[in-house]
Amino acid sequence: MSTSRDQTLPPHVFVLFGATGDLAARKLFPGLYHLAEAQRLPSEYRIIGSGRHSPGTDDEFAQQIRDGLADTVDDLDTDLADELTSRISFQTSDAEDGADLATAVQAASDELGDEVQRVVYLSVPPSAMEPMVRMLGAEGIAEGARLVVEKPFGSDLESSRSLNETLQDVADEDHVFRIDHFLGKEAVQNILALRFANGLLEPAWNAGHIESVQIDVPEELSIEGRAGFYESTGALRDMISTHLCQVLGFVAMEPPIHLDALSLRNEKAKVFQAMRELRPEDVVRGQYAGYTDEDDVDPDSQTETFIAVRAWVDNERWHGVPFHLRTGKSMAETRRTITLRFKRPPTARFGDEVEPPNELVLDLSDTPRVRIDVQAKRPGPRLSLEPATLELSLQHHGHDDEEPLEAYEKLLLDVMHGDQTLFTRADEVDRLWQIVTPVLEDPPAVQPYEAGSWGPDEAVKMTHWRLPE
Repeated sequence: MSTSRDQTLPPHVFVLFGATGDLAARKLFPGLYHLAEAQRLPSEYRIIGSGRHSPGTDDEFAQQIRDGLADTVDDLDTDLADELTSRISFQTSDAEDGADLATAVQAASDELGDEVQRVVYLSVPPSAMEPMVRMLGAEGIAEGARLVVEKPFGSDLESSRSLNETLQDVADEDHVFRIDHFLGKEAVQNILALRFANGLLEPAWNAGHIESVQIDVPEELSIEGRAGFYESTGALRDMISTHLCQVLGFVAMEPPIHLDALSLRNEKAKVFQAMRELRPEDVVRGQYAGYTDEDDVDPDSQTETFIAVRAWVDNERWHGVPFHLRTGKSMAETRRTITLRFKRPPTARFGDEVEPPNELVLDLSDTPRVRIDVQAKRPGPRLSLEPATLELSLQHHGHDDEEPLEAYEKLLLDVMHGDQTLFTRADEVDRLWQIVTPVLEDPPAVQPYEAGSWGPDEAVKMTHWRLPE
């Protein structure tokens, strides 16, 4: 096993709040392991987990991490896992008392030298986020640190603005990394490559050629023990105001001058400024049958586990083009699909038969694909049409050191390098809360749907959805 590391990075102290939680077990520690495996971590680093309750001694905590890696990592290198966990410790803290944590962070920083960089990862419930940020400021932990903040960024416009003010009190904006893991996906970043590196697509990427856009993220899974979170959040806050609107921003933005944090986020922010605020009549909320039987769910709950939205971007490129966004739990399939539906030719040159529209379909799975549905001549003596498909499989053909990174791996690496390109800026967050506020204030009634279906009938009729294919 090689122990060489990224020599371009200074020593790091990682402070992980929520270190014993589900996100840390499924994504953060496996992400750090894979970065270590790819030799992308700095030569020297320490990881300090923190939370209200101690998982035991440092050795016991490290063993929990090793056990978790064994469950989540294929072909685990035990030597590498031992090296990673040898750098891990745990220190209890809460919003009222972070003194012992501050002492531990300072000791680790002193051990690693003057050039040390701190990364503080806040994976805590929305209600705890602002008090924890204040504690970080009061104890000096936030000073000079990069703060990684998990969504949702507040629960509404007012709480989001309050959280942002607190963040501004303890850190400069260029040290705040609001993480949306959808933007770390290779397939989502590939939207930029397909659009701006290919003269075939960009000239037709506008209202003159496109009839509608769909961003569709159904999930077969139910809430799976996350009722406490979902009851306070729902699908609108969890998915629309974050993941799906961020993907919309990538799809709809104007070509940035450069592919850097300033240019790209400026263009994305312009898209959100041009978006209309959502109208309740353009939103369908649903709840799968059996949701209220889940543990910790109010029997009279009106929380939506499904939502479909018709959104509009009122600028010259997209005027009159509806963007249909759909997501939900306990649906028929798990997919992540963007569909651009093109306008039909103006005349029926091939007879009275109505020709299906051309569609460009971007599959945002871990093995991304691009599919184009077109019309071609049907074999035979007559000049008639039949559907045909062009499919581009975006297989990776690079070297071992260029293997694609999982979303959290990519974003953790960007934090270490101080690159905010794929992170959400404060003005974007504020505008997206403005866009969804009319629905939060006047939500349409929740409609039931069967588990394993495509959602409420009203949502199915909203448009001709690409899924089911």
